[in-house]
Amino acid sequence: MIGADPPPASGPAAALPREVIRKIRRIEIRTRRLVNESLAGEYHSVFRGRGMEFSEVREYQLGDDIRTIDWNVTSRMGHPYVKKFVEERELTVALVVDASASGGFGSVARLKGDLAAEVSALLAFSAIQNNDRVGLLQFTDRIEKYVPPKKGRTHVLRVIRELIYSSASSRGTDIGAALDYAMRVFRKRSVMFLISDFMMSDAVRGRFEKGLRRAAKRHDLIAFVIGDPREESLPRVGLVEVEDAETGETLVVDTSHARLAREFESRAVARRAARKKLFRAIGIDSMEISTARPYDAELVRLFEARARRARA
Repeated sequence: MIGADPPPASGPAAALPREVIRKIRRIEIRTRRLVNESLAGEYHSVFRGRGMEFSEVREYQLGDDIRTIDWNVTSRMGHPYVKKFVEERELTVALVVDASASGGFGSVARLKGDLAAEVSALLAFSAIQNNDRVGLLQFTDRIEKYVPPKKGRTHVLRVIRELIYSSASSRGTDIGAALDYAMRVFRKRSVMFLISDFMMSDAVRGRFEKGLRRAAKRHDLIAFVIGDPREESLPRVGLVEVEDAETGETLVVDTSHARLAREFESRAVARRAARKKLFRAIGIDSMEISTARPYDAELVRLFEARARRARA
């Protein structure tokens, strides 16, 4: 259940199947290349830490801001001393990742769940390159896995392993409940990446919006929407049996029916517009990532836009 403790992490890497180890290695190689080639400098310029922290006191020098004078030390020493501050660089990066059954869909080169794992790895390697801590929360309609924030390559490889090797115990999606849990385990302000296809039932949609608003007030919340072209338009191939990945419900659909196809596409457009409107209303940056196209250039543009806003 959502309120229960998440299950323990899986066993040591030596127990993993060879194909899983190869998959982890492929993700590491690709995401490290993207970090080095595309995101070098962008991450640091966007996520600067929690502010300035006290470092030391030193004697006053001509040109120092008088507002930094430490009057207690100055009175003891008999001549002026100033406080020296440095940027508090360390951040906590929280990856909140949807592990529901709809991630097992993909009509192009890869599944949505695999793409979510790769994007998570890219963000994690960007974080540790800047000496930040990375934590993971996987969810369905319950909490599947929680990995507390830590630093280092070994820790990030563990996070990737959990993302691609762990099997979910449930199939549904409850983002609102997951965000409520995230607020309990990530208590200090974090950079929180919410990675999901945002496919959910109407029954949990209200809780999703409330959870989103609460999380955005405490954390720097950024949403990544994982999608696939077949969720936006139907191929004209006649009768097809389709299955809802999360409920298991099946339905025979005549994809050659023009009216049905238009209705399907208009609903997809409406969902997308409503989601964007909600993100804008709350003040959340978001990015749509498709299984059908590269995403690295668009991610750089997102980071550049955030950096411009920060400078302004």
